[in-house]
Amino acid sequence: MSNQLTRRKFLKTAAVGAMGVAVFPQFLASCTQKAKTDDGIIRLGFIGLGQQAMYLLNGFMGMEGVEVVAGCDVYGIKRERFLKRVNDHNASQQKAVSVEVYENYKDLIARNDIDAVVIATPDHWHAFIAIDACNAKKNVYLEKPLTFTIKEGQELVKAVRSNGVILAVGSQQRSDPNFQHAVKLVQSGKLGKIEKVNAYVGAPPKPYDLPEESVPADLNWPLWLGPSEYVHYNHELNPPISLNPEQNEQIWGAWRWYTELGGGFTTDWGAHMFDIAQWGLGMDNSGPIEIIPAGYQDTKFLTYKYANGVVMTEEPFDEAQTKGVKFWGDKGWIEVSRGHYVASDDSLLPPQVEETEGAYETKVPHLENFIESVKSKTDPVVPVEIGHRTCTVCTLGNIAYEMKRPIKWDPAAEKFVDDPEADKNWLLNKTYTEGYTL
Repeated sequence: MSNQLTRRKFLKTAAVGAMGVAVFPQFLASCTQKAKTDDGIIRLGFIGLGQQAMYLLNGFMGMEGVEVVAGCDVYGIKRERFLKRVNDHNASQQKAVSVEVYENYKDLIARNDIDAVVIATPDHWHAFIAIDACNAKKNVYLEKPLTFTIKEGQELVKAVRSNGVILAVGSQQRSDPNFQHAVKLVQSGKLGKIEKVNAYVGAPPKPYDLPEESVPADLNWPLWLGPSEYVHYNHELNPPISLNPEQNEQIWGAWRWYTELGGGFTTDWGAHMFDIAQWGLGMDNSGPIEIIPAGYQDTKFLTYKYANGVVMTEEPFDEAQTKGVKFWGDKGWIEVSRGHYVASDDSLLPPQVEETEGAYETKVPHLENFIESVKSKTDPVVPVEIGHRTCTVCTLGNIAYEMKRPIKWDPAAEKFVDDPEADKNWLLNKTYTEGYTL
């Protein structure tokens, strides 16, 4: 693909990719749909085969009664890596499972034999793929943050419920014993009346400023961008890998740090830490009523105000600037993050538990919860509504940053309060690239 890709050529190429015409047949064993089976096995398809997906893949492949049968990515070498890993695992377990890979996710969700999909794409694709999967009656494990805009989250909630499918959000901290213990104590009143919360996550996104580079031959860049506005390619957005010798991603995809493609630390870590704060405060079905950006008048940190008087600030609670949460009550405090738990009194400490080995993203209890939810047709630990509410908190923070002033929010109606300017903000309801509609 030429480095000088015109807008007209780009749109034409993107449209072809979106229709699923460009498939790599050398990686496909078959293009036919497979029949649904009733043998009790949950068959998974993975959409987005980058670093996060590889962690999740390791977790799901180790479960009894789960088979990974398909993968999809717009980058050819990542399809190859996925195929090799799944086939090597099956060979080591003496399992005969047919595994296929696709360039376009619509080919994967068209298969009748797939029970659920694991979506680990960049954020700007989340809503489109997840809604299509729901409409195809697939259960969904969706990485956080749930969606790119608030409207997308609202539409995804409707899609999940109207289709009667399960959607679990990849908020693993809700399955972590330390976070569970902290929230239990907060909600049971052990800290007394909660007065404030520190939830440190990091900076908002910045405009895209990476230098332009040539697109790899086996990467469908227009399809990678999909509904997002056009930006030129840089390898940091899609970190390179190699298979021989094996070299996996050395960095996380940098798309998350740029306004055009992600929400910065506000959504990337906010989807974890604001989530814990929302949970502890009993706000899973609600949210803040006012958001004040850092830098406005004398406001030092991004600030959220709740109707009950609690104030949450995006503020470090220690000198190390640990990404985590600190609950302050009139009878004590708890600060909790990954692998870290400190409290004002020893009686508030959690019981010792054996730590699960492996990367945090591979924490098996959270993944097992999704599989059990699919089998029992009951909501998982983090259903779509909770993911949407948490994501809304994150996105409201970025809207306040963009507007450089306080905004008021009605969490019951999910609308801004008497603010026509905020109503027009693109992070509430975005216009997409030609050919894409939500």
